Amino acid sequence: MSPVRRLALSGAAALALLAVLLLLAPNSVRGQAANTIELLPGEYLWLPELSPRGPVLVLVSLPEQRAYVYRNGVRIGVATVSTGKPGFETPTGVFTILQKKREHYSNLYDDAPMPFMQRLTWGGVAMHAGRVPGYPASHGCVRLPYEFSEKLFAVTERGMTVVIVDEPNRAPMLADPALFPTASSQAPRPVSTPVGQLSTPAMPEPGYAWAPERAPPGALTVVVSTRDREIVVVREGVEIGRGPVQATGDLPVGTRAYVLLDGINLSAAPLLPDRPRRRWLRVHGEAGDDDPARYAGVLGVAPGFARAVYDAMSPGASLVITDEPVRAEPAITVMESEGQAVQVDSRSDDP
Repeated sequence: MSPVRRLALSGAAALALLAVLLLLAPNSVRGQAANTIELLPGEYLWLPELSPRGPVLVLVSLPEQRAYVYRNGVRIGVATVSTGKPGFETPTGVFTILQKKREHYSNLYDDAPMPFMQRLTWGGVAMHAGRVPGYPASHGCVRLPYEFSEKLFAVTERGMTVVIVDEPNRAPMLADPALFPTASSQAPRPVSTPVGQLSTPAMPEPGYAWAPERAPPGALTVVVSTRDREIVVVREGVEIGRGPVQATGDLPVGTRAYVLLDGINLSAAPLLPDRPRRRWLRVHGEAGDDDPARYAGVLGVAPGFARAVYDAMSPGASLVITDEPVRAEPAITVMESEGQAVQVDSRSDDP
């Protein structure tokens, strides 16, 4: 049995304790980035029992050539990866898993196998099992160690968030973006409404579109562009909502991404007072530059639309606030949609 397998599966107390310390150590122990976790090419750590339930997030760091897996905000895995080589760079941004196939073959590179394929763009970028030599060597995809890729495939779902950054990994932090928060002094309502009970709400506000029936059940991706003053809602790769955003004052600069966790927060908030406040995890964006109250003061969405989006959310939904446009190709990818795409990528499947 390989050292990787022993570390991932062995019940030995010493190895388990070491893995827990490496996965859970705070930044003050690990350093600014998590690259003090020493792994040889093709190796990984996998301890899903640290957080048995909750939404899953994958964060890929290009300079580290590492993939980090979080479940309900707790790191449960880390693996070496191989991303795009020069001329075929892996795009950065916030993605959702659009498609999953246990057995897949490239339609561009001699039917090269892409086991446990998880598609991130309709243009061919995906995560899949492949050769991990310790440096960028792919045609744009994120290659994962085979056994790690199989384990990851088993815990992910379509619509789940994947963040690819061109910087060392910074551990996600609890945050409250305050666009769809709220609290109530009354008994909390369910965190999400079953899809079968959802109905198309009245949209008295002009300029808003809401058509949740266009897409099957799944996690939402909500993108707010301060550049375009627009909000776009995507589910299962299909656009189901769009509308204007009112913006005043000093707007947030750059791109921030959040993932909705299980559970609620009962502290007071100004929006939708009949809904409980949600728990969010910031997964992309500089620490210290988030001011939830400021967001609520400078970004506004019509109440009817906000209520519709809130009720359609469930743990695992992602929220992206960016100063990139959603009407043209941005510097980073913030979503892919079968409706109005944020970014068009002409490449075919890349191994």
